[in-house]
Amino acid sequence: MSVIGSNILAGSSGQGGYFLTNSLRFRSSASANLSRTNTATGDSQKFTWSGWVKRGLLTSASDQFLFCSDNFNTSSNRFVFQIILKLSGAEADTLVVGLENSVSGTDGVKRTTQVFRDPSAWYHIVASVDTTQATAANRVKVYVNGVEVTAFAVNTNPNQNANVSINQNGGTPRIGAFNLNGSPQRYFDGYMTEVNFIDGQQLTPSSFGETSTTTGVWIPKKYTGTYGTNGFYLPFTNTASTSTLGNDFSGNGNNWTTNNISLTAGSTYDSMTDVPTLAELSGNGNSNYAVFNPLQIITTGQVTVTNGNLTASNTSGGDSNIRGTIFASTGKWYAELTITTAGSNYPTVGIIEATEQNLTYLGATAKSYCYTGGGSKGNNNSFTSYGASYTTGDVIGVAYDATNATLTFYKNGTSQGTAFTGVTAGSYTFACSTLTGTININFGQRPFAYTPPTGFVALNTFNLPTPTIGATASTTANKYMDATTYSGNGGTQSITSLGFQPDLVWVKRRDAVASHNLVDAVRGASKILYSDATTAEITDSNDINAFNSNGWTMGLNTDVNASGGTYVGWTWRGANATVSNTAGTITSTVSANTTAGFSIVTFTSQASGSSTIGHGLGVAPRMVIWKSRTDSTAWVLYHADLGADKYLNLNNTNASVTAVNVWNNTAPTSTVFSTGSDLANYGNIVAYCFAQVAGYSAFGSYTGNGSTDGTFIFTGFRPRFIMFKNATTGSTNWQINDSARDTYNVVNKRLAPSNSDAEATNFDFGDFLSNGFKIRQTDQTWNKNGDTYIYMAFAESPFKFANAR
Repeated sequence: MSVIGSNILAGSSGQGGYFLTNSLRFRSSASANLSRTNTATGDSQKFTWSGWVKRGLLTSASDQFLFCSDNFNTSSNRFVFQIILKLSGAEADTLVVGLENSVSGTDGVKRTTQVFRDPSAWYHIVASVDTTQATAANRVKVYVNGVEVTAFAVNTNPNQNANVSINQNGGTPRIGAFNLNGSPQRYFDGYMTEVNFIDGQQLTPSSFGETSTTTGVWIPKKYTGTYGTNGFYLPFTNTASTSTLGNDFSGNGNNWTTNNISLTAGSTYDSMTDVPTLAELSGNGNSNYAVFNPLQIITTGQVTVTNGNLTASNTSGGDSNIRGTIFASTGKWYAELTITTAGSNYPTVGIIEATEQNLTYLGATAKSYCYTGGGSKGNNNSFTSYGASYTTGDVIGVAYDATNATLTFYKNGTSQGTAFTGVTAGSYTFACSTLTGTININFGQRPFAYTPPTGFVALNTFNLPTPTIGATASTTANKYMDATTYSGNGGTQSITSLGFQPDLVWVKRRDAVASHNLVDAVRGASKILYSDATTAEITDSNDINAFNSNGWTMGLNTDVNASGGTYVGWTWRGANATVSNTAGTITSTVSANTTAGFSIVTFTSQASGSSTIGHGLGVAPRMVIWKSRTDSTAWVLYHADLGADKYLNLNNTNASVTAVNVWNNTAPTSTVFSTGSDLANYGNIVAYCFAQVAGYSAFGSYTGNGSTDGTFIFTGFRPRFIMFKNATTGSTNWQINDSARDTYNVVNKRLAPSNSDAEATNFDFGDFLSNGFKIRQTDQTWNKNGDTYIYMAFAESPFKFANAR
């Protein structure tokens, strides 16, 4: 069994310690599903289905069924209840819940506009029906992660008092497949757990889940109500045999038959400890486990990921790689990769760092390391003799010690010796690259074939370090940064929904042309700067004029509070106080929040030459935004991934510029940032400094590939806010996206800090995910092939606790 750590976070998995232990993997390649025959008659008008679902296969020729209430007989006129993940065309990755008439078409169908294509974490899906409801819209309800879905691409309602082909004596429901004329098909690929079906009641998600008072995330809770005649509860915990896996724990004895589900040791073993909670139970780290990430296949179309994203196959002959969904920068980690078929070119196994986004084969760069089938090891495009060769049937263990920067490989349980010491620092995950062949990976969600080396653990969210931000009620991400939408009233208005007193408030009107207004507590309320202009600071008491304990107050300025106008406010928490900082050659006034990695710095610029300015963060900032308050000058931005010899302007569309006299060609340190002669003699200055905090903020870059299957960027959290810029090609605006305006995927509501335009919704840039974001747009603003893009991102929830989005 997998070895785990002991960093349990009390209360994180359910109020009162309700922890899940098992899930069931459904392999569509094996036609896996559950079936039963009802032996009694229940309610045909009221019922509720609840289940936690983790997606596997994201591309398929047909739909994937989570549940089908009965045999869909094309010759009979009846309504069959279905829960479907659409897999093709314009409907791909949407969720369909409703009733389908097997003869005359559809009735009572809800198909979401939002898409569900996050394979790295769990969704909670609830579908509830009561056809007796007088209000048509209440007869079929859909909820995801505790929130009711209200936006539908297809939205029809059943007739009042309609009878559904469900809960009938002799009915033949299926889980994980469609039942067409008695034959299962359209199989689900992925994982399910905590499946409840309630016969006779239309319930809400609160019966099955709740918002954690610790993390603010939707989590499972034990259902304590009645089940009705044909109700059942499937936790998939009885692993004595495949015949007991589908046992009903409701007390009704409505057991299910498992079809093409395996408990044979090895890559077909389908009982998993991959669950949507964190728990330490009997030495098992039951939690969300890493899988292969189908959103980060290099190159598109060459690798196919199946079997709950634990199998990677390549028959194209083109070199490509696939890596896990969880990256770690500290700790000791172990995984096993089984060579199922090797072909003429042996698969290669190893580790890869998160920033290596477009690498085709492992070992080609300084931040990828591998062991090849021919017995060599590779790093930084240097390959040397290492260990035994391996082929079909061999199990390759990979032990990565991030703490001591070493990497060791095992063949069938035998160490091949330390392959690498001095592994370059970074966040790594397990990976493989193939020319031809198939590899099955085990991150620890099923029993390992061999005992891991002492102290090494499985790659899951339980074993990830507890983040500084997001692990307790007082340190959730929205206590440090947030995005808030509101409507203007044309008078005086206070926004009081924040969980902190903001030190920086950035407001943009969404429905009309208006400048971006930035006000901070160090310069003082009513002192305005505009990100889309070079204008010096102005004072306007009708703008943002006070910072409150839970928000801000503003007057009637139409930029921030026009009657009927729609707005978004982005806010950051500093220290709520200032200190004098003498660390640099210039004394600065600083409000620094070292926990959140954010400081506001004001100072008077040097008359000439270069200078250093104290920022108060205690670690080197990865981004600095500089603006003169007294002169009409550009906003100047430093980003660590561009380097200290380059800068960007926040107020225009220019590409990055090489100029060593802006940041004095000197990267910031843990105490100061530097300015060169190009930033001298500009009077009073404000600088916003940002340092990276694991699980809360990220400041990085990616390379565009020009494809709708764009780059996946791992941040280590579910994003709340992201700001992008193409640093290579000019005439491209900055972009800001956030989850306050786009509450579900696809994300498409964009605002540009570099102009005053109203909000645009004509580009679906991509998805916010539980562990990062995925680009799905070919426009050069986000994804021109070969261009470099820089970003700043802040969390809604650290990945350790996040649900799928």
